[in-house]
Amino acid sequence: MTGALLNVVDIEATCWEGQPPPGAVSEIIEIGLTVVDLAARERIARHRVLVWPKRSAVSAFCTELTGLTPQEVARGVDFAEACRLLAAEHRAGRRAWASWGDYDRKQFTRQCEATSTPYPFGRRHINAKAVFTEAYGLGRRPGMARALEVAGLPLEGRHHRGEDDAWNIAALVLDLAGRGAWPDGRPYASRGGFRPAGGPPASPGHPRRG
Repeated sequence: MTGALLNVVDIEATCWEGQPPPGAVSEIIEIGLTVVDLAARERIARHRVLVWPKRSAVSAFCTELTGLTPQEVARGVDFAEACRLLAAEHRAGRRAWASWGDYDRKQFTRQCEATSTPYPFGRRHINAKAVFTEAYGLGRRPGMARALEVAGLPLEGRHHRGEDDAWNIAALVLDLAGRGAWPDGRPYASRGGFRPAGGPPASPGHPRRG
């Protein structure tokens, strides 16, 4: 059954309108995860993990963008516990996983390295944005909201909320699967769509928004 299930992950991280304050680094504050059953062609579960940052704070700009407040994030778990939960409760090390672009994978890589936390995911990562762009023959890789418009799908919930974005990305994955365009998630690279876990760290500062 594990082979038919895919974890779709979207994170939100501390961010600022300009450069981060002195000594601050961008840190994950929310992990949204939707489980997709590729065989049944449906989204079967959605999860949310709040993570409190140690080396940064939730700015007013971040709250405006994501809706997450410092008080809400303070009730979360630390990053190491969040990674343990992904591995233990969501089989992150065994299931293929997908995200919209490569930012999420790089941020996990960077933060795991910086905190000496075991990387929770396996090697089978799929860049859903790259797959979508190729499947639809687009000249540029679209953000998630634009991709939903292209596919004729509604945006459910709030954009830039990790739990909702993961749910919407999962809908795009199912759209691609229905078109016969979704890969099987084997650990190899192909035109930017799939690549092993790890790789270069994400740059600090303002994260991508897609």
